[in-house]
Amino acid sequence: MSGPSGAGKDTLVEGLKARHERLLYSVSATTRAPRPGERDNVDYFFLKHEEFRRRIAEHAFIEWREYNGNLYGMPRSFIEEKLRDGYDIVLKPEVNGALAIKKQLPDAVLIFIVPDKFSHLRSRLEARRTETNEQIASRLEIAHDEFTFIRRFDYLVINEEARPKQAVDDLEAIVRAERYRIHRYLDNRLKELEDS
Repeated sequence: MSGPSGAGKDTLVEGLKARHERLLYSVSATTRAPRPGERDNVDYFFLKHEEFRRRIAEHAFIEWREYNGNLYGMPRSFIEEKLRDGYDIVLKPEVNGALAIKKQLPDAVLIFIVPDKFSHLRSRLEARRTETNEQIASRLEIAHDEFTFIRRFDYLVINEEARPKQAVDDLEAIVRAERYRIHRYLDNRLKELEDS
């Protein structure tokens, strides 16, 4: 799940997780400072730059990127382990990170999240009260660039200000549809159905 900062990805992930017990959120690592209320090892793995760089050298991330002056990465071991265990994993990389993940995990499903009005991004970022006007301006500039990649994603979900539950419903429909794609069934399960 990706899209511009302020699109509501965190809220949507929480709504989706509440509906699916076999769906896990993969916590990202970052070098940015925690926002008020964020917890280490729950919301993010908050790392010092030196530690993050060490993990890059060890190939510990499926992908990593610099975004707005900070480093972000998706931990490889957690993702690979939980996929083997049969879980659906939700990731929230930035847009280029999502495209890089798709190259390494071709079965990944890319969902682009946008608000119903671009102007809502600014008001949501300002409501956080965690960034300066310059940082907000930088995020909005990045958001314009990110919109150019929409056609490289599999799905678009519009997070309407007046109907937040609808976006979670849309995400749930995507998860359910993707679970029933034929290529996701193991051959032995199809054989069991045929032989029953």
